[in-house]
Amino acid sequence: MKVLLINGSPREKGCTYTALAEAISVFEKNGVETELVWVGNKPVAGCIACGACAKTGKCFIDDKVNDIIEHFDEYDGVIVGSPVYYAGVSGQITSFLDRLFYAGSRKVKGKPAAAIVSCRRGGASAAFEIINKYFMMTNMPVVTSQYWNQVHGNTPEEVKKDLEGLQTVRVLAQNMIWLMRSIEAGRAAGVEYPTYEPKQRTNFIR
Repeated sequence: MKVLLINGSPREKGCTYTALAEAISVFEKNGVETELVWVGNKPVAGCIACGACAKTGKCFIDDKVNDIIEHFDEYDGVIVGSPVYYAGVSGQITSFLDRLFYAGSRKVKGKPAAAIVSCRRGGASAAFEIINKYFMMTNMPVVTSQYWNQVHGNTPEEVKKDLEGLQTVRVLAQNMIWLMRSIEAGRAAGVEYPTYEPKQRTNFIR
């Protein structure tokens, strides 16, 4: 089993990384492989609505987004982490996820997913909801924990003092392992992924 973790912070080893690393420690203890992708500290191009991905299955803008789409079949679960900016997520992760989920939506369905946010003080639940909406629109089971998946602190050292937040992240990782194993066991027992009816799109202005 393998879990993809995406660090949407411009700081490679900041507060968001500290939370993701806590989840990684649980995965590793349970024999689950992980891959951590950092979106970086440079601007990430947003979707330009060119429609090329509908024909090719990959984004016209060739960067880390396409790397993930190409290897998505290797992942059994996904965790996306972001700092909180103005009660939202980072600009980098917004652009990254817009393109990843639009171009790669056919590959993500059925994979357990979760969001983790880090904030100094407030806005965590609003940012948390933004990330979850990507999962909820693409048939991905959203993994929960004993509280919202958030950590608090202005520095990694402060985050490490947020004992409740870090415990919430560890429980999240445990729940994701349980769900991934349950899906694997169901598949081995002959439980197949749902077959959906053709997707309907209704435009309200005609």
